[in-house]
Amino acid sequence: MHSPPIPARIVCVKLERSCGILLHPTSLPGRHGIGDLGLEAHQFVHDLYESGIAIWQVLPLGPTGYGDSPYQCFSAFAGNPYLISLDMLVEEGVLSPADVADAPRFPDDKVDYQAMMKFKRPLLEKAYQNFKQAEGTPGWAEFERFCEANRSWLEDYALFRAVKDAHGMVQWTQWDPAIARREPAAVEEWRARSADQLQMRRFWQFEFYKQWTLLRHYANDLGIKIMGDIPIFVAHDSSDVWSAPELFHLNEDGSPIKVAGVPPDYFSATGQLWGNPLYRWSRMAENGFRWWIERFRSAFTLFDLIRVDHFRGFEAFWEVPGEDDTAINGRWVKAPGEKMFDAVEQALGRLPIVAENLGWITPEVEALRKKFGFPGMGILQFAFGSDPQASDFIPHNHVRDLVIYTGTHDNNTTVGWWTATAAGDSTRTQDEIDEERDFVRRYLRCDGSQIHWDLIRAALASVASLAVVPFQDLYGLGNEARMNLPGRASGNWAWRMGELKLEGEVRDRLLELTWLFGRRPSRKKKGEQEEAEARPAAAGV
Repeated sequence: MHSPPIPARIVCVKLERSCGILLHPTSLPGRHGIGDLGLEAHQFVHDLYESGIAIWQVLPLGPTGYGDSPYQCFSAFAGNPYLISLDMLVEEGVLSPADVADAPRFPDDKVDYQAMMKFKRPLLEKAYQNFKQAEGTPGWAEFERFCEANRSWLEDYALFRAVKDAHGMVQWTQWDPAIARREPAAVEEWRARSADQLQMRRFWQFEFYKQWTLLRHYANDLGIKIMGDIPIFVAHDSSDVWSAPELFHLNEDGSPIKVAGVPPDYFSATGQLWGNPLYRWSRMAENGFRWWIERFRSAFTLFDLIRVDHFRGFEAFWEVPGEDDTAINGRWVKAPGEKMFDAVEQALGRLPIVAENLGWITPEVEALRKKFGFPGMGILQFAFGSDPQASDFIPHNHVRDLVIYTGTHDNNTTVGWWTATAAGDSTRTQDEIDEERDFVRRYLRCDGSQIHWDLIRAALASVASLAVVPFQDLYGLGNEARMNLPGRASGNWAWRMGELKLEGEVRDRLLELTWLFGRRPSRKKKGEQEEAEARPAAAGV
């Protein structure tokens, strides 16, 4: 089955003792400028299986907007069409081998987003033009079923992207006033004017979901679960805000009255100003938090379990005036997270969620997390600082109800963290850094020459149920392989793994550590394994 099922109730995934790898699909290798959902993704899943890994963690999969960030997407429901595999479109027959034969030479260590989109979009458009010839076939009927099943978000998203394209990609607040305000006559006019563009956007979503579902099924067949990511907030320039402005704190012209961020922290002395419009929680409560129910329902068509980003914002969020340039002048405002999660679980069942409970966490935040049984997160790079004995992240203070990371997509790589100096750290002095390193050497009984494996071993040895390692740490990559630097406007989200793979010494060390610390998943029977391994070829990858 290619179209993803829409779950009426969620089957809660028990968080068993296991090991995961964090790698976003854009970082996968491939000849079309960006990692995609094709053969290399299936090969990566197979390599996870061979390395004793049970969880593949990815970042949000939505269509990226500002700064190419997966946390600033044009939709909370749609998928990124640039993750669609062109090779799979060739296998499907909507592109020819000649269409993809003359791909430019792209860098294999980073995504050049502008060059990639310039190459890939015309081919996605051509694939749609060819697909239109399939009207009346079983494939077309499957497409129509997908469109009908996802109508609640797909129609608004397709129209949003069509109008945005027609306005030169400017923010929706700068569109012609009538369509910016969604006046009914303007909406109907634009739907008629952009009918083919709307159908193309529907087709791209159909292909994204079809390819992702095939990949997820392959992973599940090998006993590997995929952990996705839900950002708590949505981008201001998104179909979500444009189509339902009453759910957000907006001025009459559509600009945000109040925006999201966090106060000064480890990453920035002036805080982080995210700029996302804040929810009007009272309006969301009026219809039983239906928007959140549908958001979680949609996410669980893609993932087996979900990391909820900035979980503390469901208890209280940092509210910053919309006109401010930094997050310093914000304030904490209470949120109805308990009522919202009650409503979602009543509708969908118990949620397999990991709560990103980092930052300034209060007893109220922890009470909310524990009420719903959501495991929290810990980061070893944060474990050895100013008061390590009191840190919840230091291994001797870990609990089972925890997902422990060496670092996350927002951290430097472990080697980058270990070799950083005060000149590149806005919050610590060189003496503080040196003191931390001395403690790490004594605590881990190491000299730091293999600090990435020292932290990986500490994570896997922990009592925490799940240990997750960013792929970059397996190869001891430095600051050049960092995925994101919070607060930096551009230059993030571009790292790619090139020719690196889960093989050789890296695979052997993972197999040894997952066995040694009881994190290796039970193997499938031989017949089940062979059937799963045959699936990508049968699917035309």
